[in-house]
Amino acid sequence: MRTFRRRLTLIMMSLVGISMLAAGVTMAQVYKDSHIRALKENMAREILLLESTFDFLPMDSAEASDYYTAKARELEDVTDSRVTFIMRDGTVVGDSEMTSEEMDNHAHREEIESSASDKIGSAIRYSETIGEDMLYVAHGVTSANGNFDGFIRLSMSLAAVGQEMNKGWYYMGAGLMILFLVAAFVSFRVAAGLTRPLEKITRVANRISRLEYDARVDLYRRDEIGQLGAAINGMADSLQQQLKVIRDNEELMESVLANMTGGIIMIDSTGNIALLNRVAEKIMHVSSDQIQGKSYQVLKRNYELLKFVEEGITRQEFLREERTIYNPEERILQLDAVPMFEDDDSYKGLLVHLQDVTEIRRLERMRSEFVANVSHELKTPIAAVKGFAETLLAGGVADKETERSFLQIIHDEGERLNRLIGDILELSKIESKRAPLEYAPVHLKDLFDNIIEMLGSSAAKKNISLNHYIPEHLFMEGDEDRLRQIFVNLLSNAISYTQEGGKVRIDCEITGTPDEEKIAITINDTGIGIPKKDLPRIFERFYRVDKARSRSSGGTGLGLSIVKHLVELHQGTIRVESKIGEGSSFTLELPIMQQNPGTDPI
Repeated sequence: MRTFRRRLTLIMMSLVGISMLAAGVTMAQVYKDSHIRALKENMAREILLLESTFDFLPMDSAEASDYYTAKARELEDVTDSRVTFIMRDGTVVGDSEMTSEEMDNHAHREEIESSASDKIGSAIRYSETIGEDMLYVAHGVTSANGNFDGFIRLSMSLAAVGQEMNKGWYYMGAGLMILFLVAAFVSFRVAAGLTRPLEKITRVANRISRLEYDARVDLYRRDEIGQLGAAINGMADSLQQQLKVIRDNEELMESVLANMTGGIIMIDSTGNIALLNRVAEKIMHVSSDQIQGKSYQVLKRNYELLKFVEEGITRQEFLREERTIYNPEERILQLDAVPMFEDDDSYKGLLVHLQDVTEIRRLERMRSEFVANVSHELKTPIAAVKGFAETLLAGGVADKETERSFLQIIHDEGERLNRLIGDILELSKIESKRAPLEYAPVHLKDLFDNIIEMLGSSAAKKNISLNHYIPEHLFMEGDEDRLRQIFVNLLSNAISYTQEGGKVRIDCEITGTPDEEKIAITINDTGIGIPKKDLPRIFERFYRVDKARSRSSGGTGLGLSIVKHLVELHQGTIRVESKIGEGSSFTLELPIMQQNPGTDPI
């Protein structure tokens, strides 16, 4: 822009300089012409004055030549001009600079020829005699007494005019130089005034090109530059609005992709990965920065996925399959391949949707196993009831003791069946959240006093020591009935799997932070213990470590599963430690105060 300003200044200065030079030359010429014209008029008046006042001597007189020469020299001093008297035939009879004999005939001189018919004749030419440019003015004169009929010519050197012209050129050059400097300053200021708005517009345009779409041209003009600034501002407004729409759409798309429950992989027509969302990154254990823009062959660690993508690219039609991948853990993925086409049906790429259905398939398997387990658990007591009932109905038992034994078995199996159905319904209600907790302050010492009183007879039958060490002042927020159900289940199991003369002990301590205090309640027994391989599964439904003993003790295999769900409903955790032959230790961590007690945590 500064180059343009300099160029504009130089152009304006050149135009001004040329204009001033042309004006100066014209003025000088006009001045010279007017000065020469004034000299001509002045010399013509002098000739006319001489014509009326000069005392002419007859031309046939012997001293006529000397007389006119002498008079010419006198008149030269008066008029400051060379004076020449010329006859009609061109003969010079007197001259103030030379003798008439030395001068040639002047009949064909320009000024003489142009002065015919009583006109004033003039001419400018170089004088060989003086060696200078001379102005000649002549006029035909006829004296009243008839003594002279010829021309009087006055001539003047133009050297004086040149000196005046040089002086004029000096003053005019000085004036023109001053005017030129003023014009240069004005030109620079004008150029700066014209380019400064353009510089502002250029700066704003550069900022817009750097994606600063809030930049605006601050100009309030009605000329073309103002219109250009308004157009730049309008363009910036339009770009800003379009960018906002684009960013909103991008944010919306990114939000949709980021919050989708399934993974998305987009592969362009060249076979390169164009896009993938966070779920896809998590499923494949990769980062978009690592594989985006690269060939889909980088998915080779997920072999089944790679083969599915290759099939989708080859067939270019909708595909849906379930495949198992190992990266590193086993996952079951439902894969959908959707080919993308342009309006002209040209292939644009492939969109692959990944849905992790591992948990769904696990739940389906668990449901199937649950149904199988329920069927198996129900079938055993029902088969026993049916068999003994059929025996009794057939009348094959005559002994009253045997009959009573059969009836007792039928009763016990019915009770077991009733407990099983009750536990299944209870677990179903808990898992489906149809059993909301009713939170209230619970005095733990009173709670455990009641539980030990209830289970005391069972422990006494096996001579088991059952004690708790709960401080008197300890309270917590929870559902008392559900807490009783938790600890009754755990203590019943501890009593059932502890040999005669064993011990069951309940300890309590405060854990956590001052902002989130928790109660850790530990139930220790000296029972048979749980094998290490079974520890991860003891909270599963219908899982039994000692199946024979569980059935003989009347267990349903759902107690610990119910305990785990109720602990989680109280926003707590449960863990177990055990050694074979030494006993087991169940530790529950429950918050003293429930967070958001109006909602269930599962």
